[in-house]
Amino acid sequence: MVDRDGVPDAGDRIQIGVAVDIPDPWGPQLTKRRAEAGDPQAADIPAHVTLLGPTEIPLDTLPAVERHLAGVAAAHLPFTLHLRGTGTFRPVTQVVFVAVAAGISECELLAAAISAAPELHREARFPYHPHVTVAQDVAPEALDKAYEDLADFSAMFEVAAFTLFSHSGQARWQPRRDFRLGG
Repeated sequence: MVDRDGVPDAGDRIQIGVAVDIPDPWGPQLTKRRAEAGDPQAADIPAHVTLLGPTEIPLDTLPAVERHLAGVAAAHLPFTLHLRGTGTFRPVTQVVFVAVAAGISECELLAAAISAAPELHREARFPYHPHVTVAQDVAPEALDKAYEDLADFSAMFEVAAFTLFSHSGQARWQPRRDFRLGG
């Protein structure tokens, strides 16, 4: 099997994730800010709102997962996502994020529907909370700076699709397929 860029997938398992991409100009801006915080994951993870975190599945279940995702997308309408201000999960985890101010319910409904597939069920470490990570596991000063620098951040855009990503463990998360909301 190959991904949409023609790159072969190795092995009998694949790591996937599902997310809402943050469009230009905000996505690159937030990814750059994550890199400036010293977060090593910035190079591999573009700015996004997670709907399904990294999940390893058997490669032969990927077609069923894609059919499930297509069904989920068809059953949900496009919506407006408003990102505004910052938040943190400290002291539980060393994360600073840009908050989702509107579109929370839509993200929650999508995340629940996506994870309802038996192939995608996984134990969650924490309750689902839609957000855009801008600094993770960096020095406390870098977390504080990201929190303060982006406190006035605001972006509003229409979410018309979500994306299935895969990761080989060797390179940046790669988009495999977009699923348009509302069919």
